Amino acid sequence: MLSYRHAFHAGNHADIIKHFVLAELLAYYSQKDKPWAYIDTHAGAGCYALESEVAGKTAEFAEGIGRLWERDDLPEALSTYMDAVRQFNPGGRLLFYPGSPALAMTFARARDSMHLYELHPADLQALQQTFADQTARVHVRGSDGLAGLGALLPPPSRRAVTLIDPSYEVKSDYRCVVETFAAALRRFSTGCYVLWYPLLARPESRLLPERLANLGAKSWLSLRFRVRHPPREGFGMSGSGLYIVNPPWVLPERLRAALPWLVKTLAVDDGAGFDLDHCIE
Repeated sequence: MLSYRHAFHAGNHADIIKHFVLAELLAYYSQKDKPWAYIDTHAGAGCYALESEVAGKTAEFAEGIGRLWERDDLPEALSTYMDAVRQFNPGGRLLFYPGSPALAMTFARARDSMHLYELHPADLQALQQTFADQTARVHVRGSDGLAGLGALLPPPSRRAVTLIDPSYEVKSDYRCVVETFAAALRRFSTGCYVLWYPLLARPESRLLPERLANLGAKSWLSLRFRVRHPPREGFGMSGSGLYIVNPPWVLPERLRAALPWLVKTLAVDDGAGFDLDHCIE
């Protein structure tokens, strides 16, 4: 939806889980001397000033990245992600939070490529400005990422990480992501796909993991991370989920090394916890 702007939520608990995993994936892909493509279907503005009026209105980052920033007991498994965040805050103060495009750029090498989709006019303009000097390898498109994904698959390198994380403010997003996932797997079955979704009371959210599992991917990982009990009134997120197709074999171990600490650090109440399932061939 064109009314949605991620700046209100930048650096919250959902971003931490999503970007921790994204950092792990891109670091893994960078171990080989072969280029990779990064595709972001809902890129947002790229990077967020946490002292801006928009971010300050909800200040969700205070209960997210703000809780991690000055801790001296971070698990080693979080170091890749936190090192990337610190690149945007060299003075030691937490002033900026990198969205997924900016985070991906910290891992991109000269031969890697990025394909970023964004529909919101203001965020699109910010995204274009952020990557104005990188047009040879960063391609910003003001169009629908779910509709445009198929045209990029498979990439010339045959190595790609695709992040799909719409706002889910309309029910049709749930149907569209499943259809997009299915079509992408038909075109490029060996690509790595990451789907983020909110943990909500609405049935579309609760049924989404099952619908994704029914697509029949041979290698997958499912993570549900909660910071609180589901709200009694039925509104609001209790956490977020990730469904990953073709994850690296090392990812479950890396997650298990960090998730218990993250649960304790980000918990709002005693409903915090996580569920992790996977089948990696």
